[in-house]
Amino acid sequence: MLKREYKNTGDQISVLGLGCMRLPKIEGSETIDRAEAQKIVDLAYERGVNYFDTAYRYHEGDSELFIGEALKKYPRESFHLATKMPMWMVNSPEDTKRIFEDQLSRCQVEYFDFYLCHAMNATYLETMKKHGVYEYLMEEKKAGRIRHLGFSFHDSPEVLRQIVEYGEWDFAQIQLNYLDWELQNAKSQYEILTEHGIPVVVMEPVRGGALASLCEESDRILKEARPDHSIASWAVRYVASLPNVMTVLSGMSTLQQVEDNTATMIGFEPLTDKDRETIAAALEAYRKNKTIPCTGCRYCMDCPFGVDIPGVFKAYNTFAIGGGKDRMRNEIAAFGEGHGPDQCKSCGKCMKLCPQKIQIPDRMKEIAELLAQK
Repeated sequence: MLKREYKNTGDQISVLGLGCMRLPKIEGSETIDRAEAQKIVDLAYERGVNYFDTAYRYHEGDSELFIGEALKKYPRESFHLATKMPMWMVNSPEDTKRIFEDQLSRCQVEYFDFYLCHAMNATYLETMKKHGVYEYLMEEKKAGRIRHLGFSFHDSPEVLRQIVEYGEWDFAQIQLNYLDWELQNAKSQYEILTEHGIPVVVMEPVRGGALASLCEESDRILKEARPDHSIASWAVRYVASLPNVMTVLSGMSTLQQVEDNTATMIGFEPLTDKDRETIAAALEAYRKNKTIPCTGCRYCMDCPFGVDIPGVFKAYNTFAIGGGKDRMRNEIAAFGEGHGPDQCKSCGKCMKLCPQKIQIPDRMKEIAELLAQK
């Protein structure tokens, strides 16, 4: 198993970590299938995984209880346990202390190797300041009940800078994969953390499974380049090849996933320049497969009914490759009232002008219906 030394401490961290948010569940329920989940933990541990990541509210609060029990049979110094303070549940300084004590009890440990402020953003930065969360956790660090203090993050690069500069952080956890590298500012986030000497823990390296199978053409490109490698392994290798990545979390819910991901890290091959070209080609095929082939030439404009046709298609295409429906809504709303897809009257004028022969009225109807859904 590929391991990296954490900040010259001598601690060797497996570059693959087990994320405990997607553990197997008993069929027809939300309850963790403890027998199957234990097999996953045991196989991961056996194959060299020593970083286990959970959180207070994963699996409706059951994840910490499970992982505490699952790891109890192993020597405490042989694994690194990470959990998180649920910032949305902090309404007073007392909440922080109560939750932290509860987590130690649930996980059956006397200290956490890595501890995070969960899902930090601009709002939770204010929560942190108001209720002294950082100061309390630093006290626990001095007391030895937290070895390394960090945060997980979901916001803009600008907010990330504010959080980084607020405290002395040992590490940070961000969503990072080859799709989000540009799409969700993952590149900027990675660079900010690297600039400040903060090691990165990667979440969503396979984007919730989306990068385990992109589309038929993308999968063909990746398989032809490396027939013996899974599609998912490309995503894992992409992030693990970045020098400031400490560990890559994977929410493995089957033994097959454990076997595949550990095989990638046991025989780890950093990405070559040719591999990067292959990923770029697969991404381009994915975009073409999922998106409307609008080039933004604006030959279709102006629409007699006010629709910003290329603008709507650009917003939709960002959504189609994983940008999120809220982002699409916001981008279309920014055009101003009367310029969205719902204004299309299917007059057909634009279709006569479109070099790409896009069925514009049909696509506008589809996008309008999509936006109308909650």
